[in-house]
Amino acid sequence: MLQFRDRLSPRHDVMTKIKEQMQELVRGSDEVLPADGLEAKLKKNRPLIVKAGFDPTAPDLHIGHTVLINKMRQFQEFGHEVVFLIGDFTGMIGDPSGKNTTRPPLSPEEIKANAETYETQIFKILDKKATRIDFNSRWMGNMDAAGLVKLASHHTVARMLERDDFNKRYSNGQPISIHEFLYPIVQGYDSVELKADIELGGTDQKFNLLVGRQLQQDYGQEPQIVMTMPLLEGLDGVQKMSKSLGNYVGITDAPGEMFGKIMSISDELMWRYFELLSFRSIEDLAGLRKRIDEGLNPRDAKFELAGEIVSRFHDAGAASTAKEEFVARFQQGAMPEEMSELTLASKDGRLGIAHLLKAAGLVNSTSEAFRMIKQGAVRIDGVRVEDRALEVEAGSTCIYQVGKRKFSRVSLT
Repeated sequence: MLQFRDRLSPRHDVMTKIKEQMQELVRGSDEVLPADGLEAKLKKNRPLIVKAGFDPTAPDLHIGHTVLINKMRQFQEFGHEVVFLIGDFTGMIGDPSGKNTTRPPLSPEEIKANAETYETQIFKILDKKATRIDFNSRWMGNMDAAGLVKLASHHTVARMLERDDFNKRYSNGQPISIHEFLYPIVQGYDSVELKADIELGGTDQKFNLLVGRQLQQDYGQEPQIVMTMPLLEGLDGVQKMSKSLGNYVGITDAPGEMFGKIMSISDELMWRYFELLSFRSIEDLAGLRKRIDEGLNPRDAKFELAGEIVSRFHDAGAASTAKEEFVARFQQGAMPEEMSELTLASKDGRLGIAHLLKAAGLVNSTSEAFRMIKQGAVRIDGVRVEDRALEVEAGSTCIYQVGKRKFSRVSLT
């Protein structure tokens, strides 16, 4: 159970507490707009309303989604009011952010089913008693056509086309549906209804978050502070974590699968994950870096990261068992201190296992690969490969092992 700090109180030294909050709250963030806005809000010395919206586009969340949820948790720990807003109305529009084609809207049935799974998953991180779950259909569902037209009048087409993805699509002659223009306006109006002090979102949401500031001003409210968080790279360390790319760690993954996926990331990416996913303090992470500089094997630090993540979404016992199984699969330390890391290109989104092993330099020929598979000497993330016809999908990053001593971390694009 999360241990929450004392709620905001005049008894605390206000400036000291603001400094403490600022250090933790800006940690890992990409941008805070305006730059001095967060500190000004904190000086009000009252619980702030912190909003983050999630469209229920898929039934399960992955750890990339939790970057925002982790930040919400930090606000909770300092006594602020967190609103987890499920965009069941905006989900029927389809978020066009970062898309080069019109995104298909979800059906009400899909939205309802996905929203229900979100409610159970987020409390692996957030304090249920201190979290307010809301749905933007609560106000948008009751808005008539005249109200929607009036709301749309607060934004211009010229301003909308300043948005990078819309601008590119328009310049390239790709269609933009009128309803897509409504998405950032509706998202911005959510902030008006909630009277949000702060809105969190990914870097790809910056335009939408700023629309919220503008609409709050139009409706006579003090505009919210915009805080953008980085989009977490997937296991390949290159592209944004995505289920469609297969480079994700699902928060409903089994403990062993989750542990193995995290162990497959590069040493460099490990620090990115620590910064955005770990609940350890800044001082703890600085100490961990120092220990590595002094000779600690980065693999041991990765064990700590994997253990923390598995414990969060399962429990400490499951994390301990997952580590033991992982070590056992790799022959009690047979995995080398360092291993080659390379990126291979797929053919039509897939690559046969034999060709992959050959391209990675783990075997001399595809016939040798087939022979090693038959002998049970080929493993992917510690799991034995038995299917000679196995095709690996693009977007994955895994540790491939042939025999007892040949290892390579391979990203397939």
